[in-house]
Amino acid sequence: MDHSGHGMTMDLPPFTLGRGLQYSPDYFFLTGCLLALAAYGYAVLRLRRRGDRWSPGRVVAFTIGVLTIALTMCTKLNDYGMVMFSVHMVQHMVMSMVSPILLLLGAPVTLALRALPVASRRGHKGPREVLLAVLHSGFVRVISHPAFTIPIFIASLYGLYFTPLFDFLMRSDAGHIAMMVYFLAVGLVFFWPIMGVDPGPHRPGYVMRMLELFAGMPFHAFFGIALMMASEPMVNAYRHPMASLGIDALSDQTAAGGIAWSFSEIPSVLVLIALVFQWYNSEQRESRRSDRAADRDGDKELVAYNAYLASLQTRGR
Repeated sequence: MDHSGHGMTMDLPPFTLGRGLQYSPDYFFLTGCLLALAAYGYAVLRLRRRGDRWSPGRVVAFTIGVLTIALTMCTKLNDYGMVMFSVHMVQHMVMSMVSPILLLLGAPVTLALRALPVASRRGHKGPREVLLAVLHSGFVRVISHPAFTIPIFIASLYGLYFTPLFDFLMRSDAGHIAMMVYFLAVGLVFFWPIMGVDPGPHRPGYVMRMLELFAGMPFHAFFGIALMMASEPMVNAYRHPMASLGIDALSDQTAAGGIAWSFSEIPSVLVLIALVFQWYNSEQRESRRSDRAADRDGDKELVAYNAYLASLQTRGR
């Protein structure tokens, strides 16, 4: 059976990185990636035409983020991910942790708020007002709250792989696409308030963001260890790998567990470094504002003192 929807997987040879990176598009994700790049590029051009600047670093981050999705879903990695648990776990980690972080560093919401047109008439809502209304809606407040994002992030592991849901989704193209979209969406809502690059209904302090970041990591590590220590295959979809792959199901599952355990640490450390950097810059800006305020107050005091001396001199005369 062809699970991928864009190429037969029954004759796949043993996996190598070279084979995995061969072009093999999933047209749903290929179309989405092209539209995302086009929309982002158009918004940046719109800003520049009216004389506004946009950070090249944000453009690079967003572009690489989209490219990681294309690399994961529009190459043979996607084909091998249908029949090898270890390759699927690479897809999962990239879609839920690497791609969301890079996309959020591109600040797409901030860009949209600056580039979208406002209402042409008072009392009407333009695209920018609609986006603002969505950002302040009750729905967005709920899905961006840590009480929602942390459990849903954990559920993307235990609630998927340790229940029949994963096997059900793997039976159809639509189910597989929905699962990958879910991984991406979970990563975006989890890292959105933590990264703090785009505006949102929740903007916790830096210490709280770090706590949120590491709240789900022990569960991530335990999930990987559980797969590595299992004495039999735990996911039916990968219980009987095709002979042409030359792999053992249990060994492949152990590799998948190792990927889930170790892969999550790297993005977390990168996000932590970014948070520390943001915190430092925030403190520096606050310090400069305080210095400017103190300078202004000092100038006022000096003017008042000079006026006082001038008044004393006048009286003396």
